Amino acid sequence: MNKTVLASLGLLLLAHATCSQADNSNGKNIFVQRCAMCHGADLQGSGPLARKSNPPTPDLTTAAFKKRLHDYPGVIVSPVVLRPNGDLIPKTLRENGVKLPAFAWRVKDLRDLNEYMGAEIAKRR
Repeated sequence: MNKTVLASLGLLLLAHATCSQADNSNGKNIFVQRCAMCHGADLQGSGPLARKSNPPTPDLTTAAFKKRLHDYPGVIVSPVVLRPNGDLIPKTLRENGVKLPAFAWRVKDLRDLNEYMGAEIAKRR
């Protein structure tokens, strides 16, 4: 993945997070509805679909991921925006009969999700 694009995405997210301190309830709701099925409530890749994707869902609470998040703050939302793994998420959902309603992502949603997940990751380990 292009590190410059990822770093730029992270800076965009961070630049606006302090304006209104992202709405964590919105970020949490998005995470629970769209991400936890793979990442698990604990962000450790423990959701019911975590081992059904190839590659398996990673543990986002490891020291290695925290370093990556520090170096490239946009890494949390890059699967939504950049789709570095191509069709991995839709394919995993499709193969397991999971149908999510369409979602029109707003920049605010990406910021809120980033803020929520970043805070949760920071609390772990």
